Amino acid sequence: MRYFVTGGAGFIGSNMVDRLLGLGHEVVVYDNFSTGRREFLENAGKYESFTLIEGDTLDLEKLKKSMAGCEFVFHFAANADVRMGCEHPKKDLEQNTIATFHVLEAMRENSIRKIGFSSTGSVYGEAAVIPTPEDAPFPVQTSLYAASKLAGEGMIAAYCEGFDFTAYIFRFVSILGERYTHGHVFDFYRKLQEDPDKLYILGNGKQRKSYLYVQDCLDAILTVIEKAQEKVNIYNLGTDEYCEVNDSAGWISEKMGLSPVFEYAGGERGWIGDNPFIYLDTAKVRGLGWTPKYSIKDGVLKTVEFLERNTWVFDVRD
Repeated sequence: MRYFVTGGAGFIGSNMVDRLLGLGHEVVVYDNFSTGRREFLENAGKYESFTLIEGDTLDLEKLKKSMAGCEFVFHFAANADVRMGCEHPKKDLEQNTIATFHVLEAMRENSIRKIGFSSTGSVYGEAAVIPTPEDAPFPVQTSLYAASKLAGEGMIAAYCEGFDFTAYIFRFVSILGERYTHGHVFDFYRKLQEDPDKLYILGNGKQRKSYLYVQDCLDAILTVIEKAQEKVNIYNLGTDEYCEVNDSAGWISEKMGLSPVFEYAGGERGWIGDNPFIYLDTAKVRGLGWTPKYSIKDGVLKTVEFLERNTWVFDVRD
């Protein structure tokens, strides 16, 4: 199989690229390197079956040409900066919604009919049903990021109906693990490196969140693609547990050998659009035979270990 991976130099994308190449597939990565890192593709570059194309998903014509000859598209490229969405609302529209439209049009041009899409559990907003299943009623959207991803889901479903596509839509909790370069573990680790005695936490630290280790995430994605048989396959991906932000901060501190004082911004939300309780029902994907191998704490600790081994990622972000 020849796969086309947008955002293939990013966190989840590059891990998927390695997995696909290891399984014997051909892979074309398409990335503009705005947040993706060439270092994450060093292993992929060892394979003759790997092709790298530097390009932007907003460049429709280049996207069409680059996708020629591929059979399946993984669309991971996106603006994932949820917290700062209100400072640049156009970015979510362009990089998430319009970019997804471009990917679909490039697929149509090249007669590619299968797409795996990285959506988000944030589309459920502040869900009334906890744990939240795929068929939960949708509330008012609380973040521009989630709204842009939900719009992308809608377009994908419409292309499935109109152009006989098959879609695999994955609503993730936050993903952790190797090559992770943004999010709370990254932020807490950096803050503690700068001041080992104090950790400033947005909100009150009691926000309840769920996380999933990246390799478990890839296992789930590939299981769904192998076994799900609907035209539009929507699956929550997460663990059957959650933790408080305070728990995660404690695990990170302990792993670093520190005992900082926690200071709080206050309030039950860390930022506008922050959901104080995220916990997805994953019975549907478990029904296909998948279960995560690692706990949330395992994922946090593995992420800290990656950051300890790869301090260069902090210089790159700065």
